[in-house]
Amino acid sequence: MKFKQTGLTLAVLLAGLALGYVFSGMSSSKLSGSDGQEASGDGPCAGGAQPLMWRNPMNPSVTSPTFQKDAMGMDYIPVCAEDAAGGGSAPAGTVTIDPTVTQNMGVRVTKAVQKTVSREITTVGRITYDETLLTTLHPKVDGWVDKLFVDKTGEVVKEDTMLLSFYSPQLVATQEEYLLALSNWELLKESPYADVREGAKRLLDSSLDRLRFFDVAEHQIRALQKTHRVRKSMHIHAPAAGVVTKIGVREGAHVTPASELYQIADLSRVWVLADLYEYEIPWVKTGDPARLLITSLPEHDFIGHITYIYPYLDPKTRTNKVRIEFDNRAGLLKPDMFGDVTIVAGEKKSGVFVPRESVLVTGKNAHVFVQTAPGRFEPRIVRTGASTDGLVEILTGVKAGELVVSSGQFLIDSESSIREAAAKMVAPKPPATGSEDMDMSGMDMKDMQMEEAPQDQHDSMDGMNMDGRK
Repeated sequence: MKFKQTGLTLAVLLAGLALGYVFSGMSSSKLSGSDGQEASGDGPCAGGAQPLMWRNPMNPSVTSPTFQKDAMGMDYIPVCAEDAAGGGSAPAGTVTIDPTVTQNMGVRVTKAVQKTVSREITTVGRITYDETLLTTLHPKVDGWVDKLFVDKTGEVVKEDTMLLSFYSPQLVATQEEYLLALSNWELLKESPYADVREGAKRLLDSSLDRLRFFDVAEHQIRALQKTHRVRKSMHIHAPAAGVVTKIGVREGAHVTPASELYQIADLSRVWVLADLYEYEIPWVKTGDPARLLITSLPEHDFIGHITYIYPYLDPKTRTNKVRIEFDNRAGLLKPDMFGDVTIVAGEKKSGVFVPRESVLVTGKNAHVFVQTAPGRFEPRIVRTGASTDGLVEILTGVKAGELVVSSGQFLIDSESSIREAAAKMVAPKPPATGSEDMDMSGMDMKDMQMEEAPQDQHDSMDGMNMDGRK
């Protein structure tokens, strides 16, 4: 009987200890915060409330239901109810910082403004020939070059300058035909028959036209009319003034109508080819003025205008060429020179603009922080448009007059990371239930009762005494 009383006393004692432990833990969790602070208005959250969870300061995806330190000894950051909900009615991810701390952090805000802007585009241009002023010279008949009067590239020639002389059997025959027609006209021009006179005149005119079609110089035609003597060598003259950029033959060479004798470039007007990036093309149009600065000619400021925008991009540089014309009658601009080109874009855009540094790009999205109240910053996903002079157009997300953070926006995010700022726009998930946050307040006392000893053990204890005798 004594042993029965002793076992019952032991069971009651153990049950009392367990209940005391449970109620002690429940009381401790209610009376003190996770970091040892009093729960009654002394928690880390607004109003002394306790946090929903604690977040690893270096990896926000790691959370804990209780306060602790990470492997580096850094305190976990409390996640308060107002943070998870975005501060009540504010969007999720809204950051609240004391205005004094904000000023010390160097956070600056700028007002989004509605304005109409244009743009100046600066690029590099290369001077080249005006293709409309290039002249390529070919002979009209077969022949052989006798003499080159202009035999060096780079020489400046005037219109009608004698370039070369060459022998052509076909030109010799044409001269003979002309002389025969000329003699026939001199005999028949006084004929009393009009049809005879007209026939002789038509023959003379057709033979003269043939000489001119073969580019025989006028002075040689006049000499032929005066002397009535066939010339072996005929001259070819420059059809336009300019610079000889190419000589395709030398003395003694056999030439045909396919032979390129000379190439002459008129440099009184030149082109400048400038490369623009894809985002700059919408700003420019034909007729926009452009300024050219040459390093070797610092005292000269050349003004031109865009005459053509090429309809394709360079596959290597991914840029679009534009053609700018400049007057060069002074001859200062030379092909293949490089210079700095400034295009004053005539296109104007109207919209809401913010400083370029206010826009943070993460992946496919761009966002800004908008100050909704002193010390309160709300993240906004925005869609951007054109950019100019340090400003970016905001198509959606920000209205004119709102204040956006233009300096120190990286410090506003508690994780100091743009990706974490984007992640804070989503309401945090409830903390995962683990063994460390098991709620013991709902445990049934029946689960903690000691299992009764089998009946046969009680029976076996009935006949025992302290001396080991039954």
